[in-house]
Amino acid sequence: MDIIFMGTPDFSVPSLAALDDRHGVKLVVAQPDKEKGRGKKVLFPPVKEEALKRGIRVIQPSKLRTDIGAIEEMRSLKPDFIVVVAYGQILSEEVLSIPKYGCVNLHASLLPKLRGAAPINWAIIEGHEKTGNTTMLMEKGLDTGPMLLRDEVLIGETMTAGELHDLLSQRGAELLLRTIDGIVSGTIKPETQDNDSHTYAPMLKKETGLIDWTKGAVEIERLIRGLAPSPGAYSFIGDDQVKLLEAKAMKETPGKPGEIMEVSKSGLLVSTGNGSLSIQKVQYPNKKPMAIRDFLNGNKIDATEFKGGLL
Repeated sequence: MDIIFMGTPDFSVPSLAALDDRHGVKLVVAQPDKEKGRGKKVLFPPVKEEALKRGIRVIQPSKLRTDIGAIEEMRSLKPDFIVVVAYGQILSEEVLSIPKYGCVNLHASLLPKLRGAAPINWAIIEGHEKTGNTTMLMEKGLDTGPMLLRDEVLIGETMTAGELHDLLSQRGAELLLRTIDGIVSGTIKPETQDNDSHTYAPMLKKETGLIDWTKGAVEIERLIRGLAPSPGAYSFIGDDQVKLLEAKAMKETPGKPGEIMEVSKSGLLVSTGNGSLSIQKVQYPNKKPMAIRDFLNGNKIDATEFKGGLL
């Protein structure tokens, strides 16, 4: 198969590697490089790094839909497939019409549930028992195309978004290989999505991570897992905005919401609107993530009320 691959972040890398190993990828399309820090060091997207290791040509149009040169280069390759995994731009109908068999997208949810930008995070935040990957034929809408194959995974009680990300990333690569084989052999019949039952997983914003201590301990614990390790749920201890990276919901409600009831090496016990939360790992500003037991070896936490609100 002649394949053009479109993707950008870490999640996409196993899919690129699997497709190149099986079929050979002719071209990679990724988002532009970024500058980071005061020195404005240029950082390549993970997909670009993998492609360059493999000797695959990479193009990085800032706006693909208006980049005539990029579109013409893609068209000139006469690809059988364009495979899209977390690319980060909406594709025009002009691009969608290029490949022989169509544009195949890997989406990290069980469609039509959790369409949108952050399905892995919201699957945990919303308390889903299972999620997975879906491959689909792309069309103009956002994650609305006909479904091809699905692969379910269970979400463990302590699983973080980072752990689920890595699991779905690896399994997604396998699902893509099966999908391409099935399309070419004619054994896959596309299934129209039930638009009436769809849900949406919006992009994460800073305020998404702000903990509301009047909510229940179970709900807050899911938020912490769903945003760990990044961008991280957070609250305030004194004037410090502190990321909470690991916690366990408890049944007891010993005080008012947001009140630190106990400080010990076994965790910070914080009261919520329903139950309490034992916080196991934190990250203070400009510090590395640390387990509470390690943090308390050289630091002190006053048993004062957590503050809410945004900076």
